[in-house]
Amino acid sequence: MAAKSERASAGHRPAPVHTHPDDVPLLTALSALADPVRIQLIRDLAGHPDWTLSCSNFDVPVGRAAKSHHFSVLRDAGLVEQRDQGPKRLNRLRREEFDDRFPGLLDLALRADSVT
Repeated sequence: MAAKSERASAGHRPAPVHTHPDDVPLLTALSALADPVRIQLIRDLAGHPDWTLSCSNFDVPVGRAAKSHHFSVLRDAGLVEQRDQGPKRLNRLRREEFDDRFPGLLDLALRADSVT
């Protein structure tokens, strides 16, 4: 199916719901990559090892609620996986899975000249 939910065993918030890239339509992927804030989040993730950046580590020009929304869009597009570790929500770019579904698309989005 389209999404899987993993429940945190001892958390105060529900675990994030993830969509596998195989279940993502092309328009959803393109829409997720069309926003400059989301491109910055993806670029930051691409430059760091998996599970090393918490949501608070990203320096983007939006508030917490908007940042949460952007991460939700990226999860729905199959680009990001998140897991809770204590009070932090850690992130991973799902590069391999996304590249299998949309070969070359993420490389184009990550190019320095792709966003003005």
